[in-house]
Amino acid sequence: MSNIVLTGMPGCGKSTVGVILAKTLCMGFVDSDLLIQRQHQKPLQQLISAFGVEAFLDMERDAILSIRGENTVIATGGSAVYRAEAMEHLGKNGRIFYLRLPFAQIKARLTNIATRGVALPHGQTLEQMYRERLPLYERFADEAVDCSGKSIEAIVAEIQGKMQNISRP
Repeated sequence: MSNIVLTGMPGCGKSTVGVILAKTLCMGFVDSDLLIQRQHQKPLQQLISAFGVEAFLDMERDAILSIRGENTVIATGGSAVYRAEAMEHLGKNGRIFYLRLPFAQIKARLTNIATRGVALPHGQTLEQMYRERLPLYERFADEAVDCSGKSIEAIVAEIQGKMQNISRP
């Protein structure tokens, strides 16, 4: 089976859905945010604060380009879509699912935005970032999954069903 790649805004559930999906499908799991932290030995927010958003986006791209393998669920950082090269790399051996949530739900979930490691340029609001990223998520996604009002299990089942439909002749 090819990889399953999860994209979407911070707080949409990529990591949580990814772990459960990987367990359900007996696949490996990679979280690109954790990969960045492991490679640089610092939390994401420290990297963003020390080097700036653009340098962080390059670190994220490089971490994603280092991901190899098959039969893996990959949860990307929410800002991965800013580097087309990274998303194209993920799409070569994977199906990209955009986990879509309305802005109000994202805002409610992101209570720790100052420490979470969100690539939010100085002066940009969360809503501006949301509106800027939406077309990028849609551009790179093979499928969008509406996550509003759904349990983690329901989202996992929907992705699993879409993957089964793809593998059928």
